[in-house]
Amino acid sequence: MDAIKVVVTACGCPGASTFIHWLKTKVKERDIYIIGTDMSEEPIGRFISDKFVQIPSAEDTDFIPKVKELILNEKPDVFFCVSSYEVGKISKHKEELEALGTKVIVSDHDVIEKASNKYSLYEALKNESGISLPKYYNPKSLSEFIKYSKELGYPEKRICFKPHFSKGSRGFRVIDDSISRKQLLLDYKPDSTFMSMNEFISIFENEEEFPSFLLMEHVTGEETDVMTLSKDGEVLLTTVKTRESSRAGVITSGELVKRPEIVESCHKIIDKLPLDYNACIQFIGNYLIEINTRVSTFIYQDNLIEPYLSIKMALGEYDKEDIRKYQENVEYGRRMIRYMDQVFF
Repeated sequence: MDAIKVVVTACGCPGASTFIHWLKTKVKERDIYIIGTDMSEEPIGRFISDKFVQIPSAEDTDFIPKVKELILNEKPDVFFCVSSYEVGKISKHKEELEALGTKVIVSDHDVIEKASNKYSLYEALKNESGISLPKYYNPKSLSEFIKYSKELGYPEKRICFKPHFSKGSRGFRVIDDSISRKQLLLDYKPDSTFMSMNEFISIFENEEEFPSFLLMEHVTGEETDVMTLSKDGEVLLTTVKTRESSRAGVITSGELVKRPEIVESCHKIIDKLPLDYNACIQFIGNYLIEINTRVSTFIYQDNLIEPYLSIKMALGEYDKEDIRKYQENVEYGRRMIRYMDQVFF
């Protein structure tokens, strides 16, 4: 089978090295030439890809022109968008990028906008049966934040909040007044997400504008990530892994498990929000927490490399039924741990 050329964006992200390694060394039916891109000058992907091209951040006005320049110069078969900050921009320009001769692995822009915004996601799904959501509010001011917090059971119960759009655990905090600042300093890790209501108020009481927060009840239970591979509103493949530990919002250990009720919820979610290709749907217990409309951490197998299945589907080499057949390959009980490594240059 002919070799293919694939652009992998955000090649400095936490999962990039494993993502690139498995595409380059574990795919046996063809060679894959990887062009890594990143806004950083020295991401890990620079040293393990076949070629590296530095591009501006997605917020930069020159981002799309540079992406077009990259496609015209390198002529990749597939453009694989990996970053949460990039998928919105790339999806908005998907048609014009594909007109340059590459297949862009990203969902439609409207669906990404709705699924990536935590509040609009919940609003789109709140009346759907079989999908459990935490109790939530959309406070427009500090006074509304305090009012709705009490309606969620504060101060007797923990509550939590996060921006409508964020990446990783940025902006996520749990409000619990029973934990003192002394305890946070001496007994908790520096990346603890706990804070008090007084601390929250002190941050925003003198601000003219109040940020867009999704305010929620604090739910507990088993944390799971469901990796879905979908097309046209149909879930074709799912792998569910436990999120046993994480750091800064990035999973560091987990295991492939069977969770049929959660998988059924994912089918209903994708039916309502027809995402294409890879996505990560996060749950605590049976409660939907959020959706990452891009690839995330996979538990790779020699006979199941999920990003490669998306590549084959984008190239028209696999149809929906071909993807569905891979469900029987999932090795339940297979585990992963994430660790840090170094390169020298």
